[in-house]
Amino acid sequence: MSVLLRTFVGAVMVVSLGSLLPAQGILLPDRDHREHFVLPQPGRPVPPTRTSYCIEKLAIDATIQGQLARTSVSQTFRNTGSRQMEVCFVFPLPYDGAVDKLTFLVNGRELEAKLMDAKQARDIYEGYVRRNQDPALLEWVGTGMFKTSVFPIPAGEKRTVTLQYSQLLRKQGDVMDYLFPLVTAKYTAEPVESIDFRVAISADADLKNIYSPSHEVQIERDDERNAVVKYSRTNVIPQSDFRLVAGAANQDIGANVISYWPEDADQGYFILLASPKIEAADMAPQSKNVVFVVDRSGSMNGKKIEQARNAAKYVMNNLRQNDHFNVIAYDTDVESYLPELERFTDETRPGGVGFVNSIHSGGGTNIDGALARALGDITDTSSPSYVVFLTDGLPTVGETNEMRIVRNAVQRNAHRSRLISFGVGYDVNSRLLDRLTRENYGQSEYVRPDENVESAVSRLFDKISSPVLTDVAIEYDFDVRPTENGSAVNRVYPSGSFDLFAGQQMVIVGRYRDSGTAKLKISGQVAGEQQAFEFNVNFAQRGGGESNRYVEKLWANRRIGEIIDQIDLNGKNQELMDELIRLAKRHGIVTPYTSFLADENQDAANFASQSDNRATVDAELDQLEESSGEGAFKQRAGKQWLKNAQKAAPAAANAGMGFGEDEGGQALRRNQGRTVYRKGKILIADNVADVDLHKEADRIVEVSFLGEDYFKLLKENSVEENRLMANQRAGEELIIRLRGQVYRIK
Repeated sequence: MSVLLRTFVGAVMVVSLGSLLPAQGILLPDRDHREHFVLPQPGRPVPPTRTSYCIEKLAIDATIQGQLARTSVSQTFRNTGSRQMEVCFVFPLPYDGAVDKLTFLVNGRELEAKLMDAKQARDIYEGYVRRNQDPALLEWVGTGMFKTSVFPIPAGEKRTVTLQYSQLLRKQGDVMDYLFPLVTAKYTAEPVESIDFRVAISADADLKNIYSPSHEVQIERDDERNAVVKYSRTNVIPQSDFRLVAGAANQDIGANVISYWPEDADQGYFILLASPKIEAADMAPQSKNVVFVVDRSGSMNGKKIEQARNAAKYVMNNLRQNDHFNVIAYDTDVESYLPELERFTDETRPGGVGFVNSIHSGGGTNIDGALARALGDITDTSSPSYVVFLTDGLPTVGETNEMRIVRNAVQRNAHRSRLISFGVGYDVNSRLLDRLTRENYGQSEYVRPDENVESAVSRLFDKISSPVLTDVAIEYDFDVRPTENGSAVNRVYPSGSFDLFAGQQMVIVGRYRDSGTAKLKISGQVAGEQQAFEFNVNFAQRGGGESNRYVEKLWANRRIGEIIDQIDLNGKNQELMDELIRLAKRHGIVTPYTSFLADENQDAANFASQSDNRATVDAELDQLEESSGEGAFKQRAGKQWLKNAQKAAPAAANAGMGFGEDEGGQALRRNQGRTVYRKGKILIADNVADVDLHKEADRIVEVSFLGEDYFKLLKENSVEENRLMANQRAGEELIIRLRGQVYRIK
């Protein structure tokens, strides 16, 4: 295991643990090289007489204090084959990594390890690939390695490997990047039974931004300068490395920029992390206005109305003494607790709770009337206002025309109230809810029929309960860009102004045209008064920030969500459809409208045909004509997930929304953020997915799989290119672009 130290954005501190292969490592045969040993992977059959193993447990405990990192890693292997394994424990090193006080233990016994340089390691990697026709290790060609002496694992038995090491970390600026290459734990015959991460961070300044672009982590903060990050899963096949970014600064608002500019692109991509200072216990929070609007129509009968009542009471129980509130219930008629907003106090709360308890279901659904009452309640412009609107059906009473309901809401929203809608169940008009929230500064949330309404509302209300800086605007002033050339940034998401809340951080993505230093200005309202905060940041130059490729993928997720939203609300547009196809192909983002990406039976030559893809996407986009029902619900929920994506790749939980990815490793294979498409026995790398294979047939160079020319390519490739080549298996063809030339490897 090692720690990679790499500068990726100007004045930042980057800490990457185990950048190219994890401490958990890989087991390889070391004595009988005649044995056909294919690295095990779930779903990849290995004859019972062959050597195979699985990973039962993987536990990582890391402490980063100042510039010193101490790490302990424990991994349990089990021999799933029918005979004893004679193996060594191997892991490659990053290019410029170094380890201090590294200790290997196998079942508590210290084992000798040897450090090899890149040339010695290459011989081992290439020898393994030649003997076993399994290119799995190719992504680490060009790096050194640690290799232990041989130890046995009898059939059916286990061995626990423990690594302990310390590392002095490089520090530049105020951002840390912690990378643990978890993806190599996929080399196991069965899913990993348990994975547990614990990373304790102690900083010399306030920890403002802690963000994982790869995994859903839990963050526990003891105070402004100390935090513990946890991640645990059971029975999983890791699909991406574990990554953690943390930035420290002694200011009320913290902002950090992470950027990446691909060599072949005319502009770069960035993530801006923005967080307010953690509230002190005695700090008076900014007041807010909250109107909770609950659907009590007949379809809410039973469990749903009970959950809705509990959700309303949760909101009231979490209001603060200076907040103003009201509760509105609607069916055919609209009824409110009070004629106007009331200050929340211990005296006014019981009446509100009593009103909520009296809500019973029955009647139609007067959405327009309910919104008119809620938006009319808000007359205060000095505090941020939120309308939490809950419905489970279509408008059936009063104004029922979708466009007129939206127009009316916009006209009535005179004080920039944020409309947060909850669509409960499949019968809602999901397109109407999206139109309402898009035009009224809010967001749509969707609650499946089997989900708890109270839990969904409480999760979101917890996030917005303490506004710190509202109506936030961001200015980017690049040192090298004349004002007359216009803005250096574009396609920024979320677009427009937004709010910052205590205990939350905003993840903003965008593109930029100029590199170098820039001044970032974040301004907004604090208790009705304008305040501004300035930061000096740096944007990577062309070809820079290579370790931050995930930034482009995260931007692509949000851009695709925005494209789908525009098509959904405004109709089909050829330019947008072409961009959707291009982005989905480049980044392997599967949606119901780009399902051809995951069709392994599609002809490889037609896969890159823009006209064929356009016709397919055009037909699939007809699904957006559905405004209600299960299909419509899942489409809008998936679209909102992409628009608000916090991770570089869609999560498995998103699959239920209709925007899931191919997780079986068949039609799409992914490695460290790169994608290869499988079309029968032909693999198409993401960097050649748009090449017209018919027109370019005479220019494609053929190379024999595992032949001498094949290994010559490996020596010239970048790490990213070798990662793509590592996806090929014996009996398959790979079409890939390397340094501008397209190759067919077979």
